[in-house]
Amino acid sequence: MTTFGCFVRERRESLREDDPAYSIRRVAQRMGIQPSYLSKVERGEVAPPSEETTRKLAAELDVDTDVLLALAGKVSSDLQDAIRKRPALFAELIRGLKEMPDHAVLRLVREVRDGEW
Repeated sequence: MTTFGCFVRERRESLREDDPAYSIRRVAQRMGIQPSYLSKVERGEVAPPSEETTRKLAAELDVDTDVLLALAGKVSSDLQDAIRKRPALFAELIRGLKEMPDHAVLRLVREVRDGEW
């Protein structure tokens, strides 16, 4: 399983291959954090950052915010609100989805999103 820090480092370095603006210093500067902190995050020496910083990092690296939050072991505040409204139902749903193949989950998501239920 890919760790948060490894994922961030690999993504940033892949972007840096084509654009020097993705050096650790420049990314950190644009995000308003210290380069040393970002370096520690990438090396797994500190816990993943707050939701706000993770969102900035996702935008900076052009990755899905929910994916990056999940790699950080976090759930976005808007999803937490939804879960809190019906915790038992969401727990049952998520546990039920755990073993389903990706194509089945995608079909279910599309049906719910498109209102075909």
